[in-house]
Order: sequence, then C-alpha cells, then structure tokens
Amino acid sequence: MNRRTFSIAALAAAVFGATRTVAADGPYEVTRTEAEWRAALTNAQYNVMREEGTERAGSSPLDKNYADGIYHCRGCDQALYASEHKYDSGTGWPSFFDVLPSAIQTKEDRRILSVRTECHCDRCGSHLGHIFNDGPAPTGLRHCLNGVSLVFRAA
Repeated sequence: MNRRTFSIAALAAAVFGATRTVAADGPYEVTRTEAEWRAALTNAQYNVMREEGTERAGSSPLDKNYADGIYHCRGCDQALYASEHKYDSGTGWPSFFDVLPSAIQTKEDRRILSVRTECHCDRCGSHLGHIFNDGPAPTGLRHCLNGVSLVFRAA
C-alpha cells in the first residue's frame, strides 16, 4: 500500500467510520457481555452479528434452502422470517420479501457512499443484513440477510 492509498483509506475511515458496534437502538430483552457473545458465536458470526459485517456472497447454505419452516435469530432464537416469504434474489444471500411481525428494527446505514437500511433482531440487536427496495410484490422489498445470523427450523 503506498502513501496515497493509505491516506485515502484513512480519510474514508475517519469520514464514514471504520467499524461500528451493534446495534440498532435497543434496549434489548436479551443482552450479553462482549465476552459472552464471543463465547457463543464463531468469529464469522460475531463479525456479522455484533460488528455489522457481511458474509461472502454464496457462502451460506441457507441461500438455497427452500424447505418449509421459520428462520430464527442465531443470537436469541427469535422467529424472524417465514419460508413462504423467501425467494431467490440471485444475490448469493438469503432473501425475503417480508418479515414476521415485530421481529426486527431498522436504522440508516451510511458506511458506504449510499444510504441503506440496516436490519437487526429487535430482541437481541444482532445485525441481520440490509433491506432494499428492489424486491418482488407484494412488498417490493428485499431483506438481504447474512446466513450466519440465522438458524432454520423446519416446519
């Protein structure tokens, strides 16, 4: 990395924030210390769920899972998404056009050059992914989620 690249990266980190720690706005029914979260989650799960990271596209087996059931939060086991709302968005991440009632919180995400809507479990604050306005009817929304944040429970 040369000096110019480093300077640009440092400036971008200062302006947009290099890292952020969860979460939406709490308070949450389920809370844990950082040590408890680290003990309960793998490094990849912790990065996504507690540091608002993103898993690599195509890496989650849940992306191609179309069995009947409910997708739960890995952090607290709250039911979040029904399989009947899942669809193949072609993005490489599990995608849903609707969410179960009172399951998530959202907040604005300005970490990149555009504004996105971030979604978190409303029970424990775990980061799930982002919501976009390019989904199918009837909602027109695409909840683009990280599979590491989810646990699938078959019907």
